[in-house]
Order: sequence, then C-alpha cells, then structure tokens
Amino acid sequence: MLFARSATLFLLAALLEIGGAWLVWQGVREHRGWAWIGAGVLALGAYGFVATLQPDAHFGRILAAYGGVFVAGSLAWAMAVDGFRPDRWDVTGALVCLAGVALIMYAPRGS
Repeated sequence: MLFARSATLFLLAALLEIGGAWLVWQGVREHRGWAWIGAGVLALGAYGFVATLQPDAHFGRILAAYGGVFVAGSLAWAMAVDGFRPDRWDVTGALVCLAGVALIMYAPRGS
C-alpha cells in the first residue's frame, strides 16, 4: 500500500510539473498568452505541494528520486503531447533513472 501511494504521488507530481512547465513554454515560446503561463505557474505550485505528501520524511531523498521520475515522465509527455519518438538510448536512460528511483525510495533500510 505504501508503494502504491508513493508511486501515485510521483506520477501526479510528474504530471503537474511537466504539464506546468509545458504550459509556461506554450505561453511564452508559442505566444499563447498569459492564461497559459498562469495555468502553468499554478500547476508548478501544485507540484510542490504534492511532493510534500510523500510518505518518506526526507526532502532530499524525495527530490532526488523524483528527478528520475521527471526524466522518464518528460519523455512520456513528449511522446504523448509533442509526437516525439525516443530512441533506444532515451529509453535506456529513462529505465536507468527509474532503477535509481527504486533504489532511493524503496530499498530496504535498517532503520
């Protein structure tokens, strides 16, 4: 149950951060305007809140692990939204990052 909650929170955080950054990008780079930028800023703020809901109490551990989720999530977002097709090295790198997430977050600890 703890793993399922943590994984769900990581996925939600990724959606909010990547989606928020994408909205800001669209607002600025694609000239879609302040409404897109504002929505992006709100999503980025919500990401920061969601990260605090992780069961682990160590900020550094959560943020370090989330970095791996962000890498894989960014490639998935690019595929779904922008039509990007990752090559085998992109996929391999994302899998390495997710393995790092698993080690950081879910490895058995003696304390």
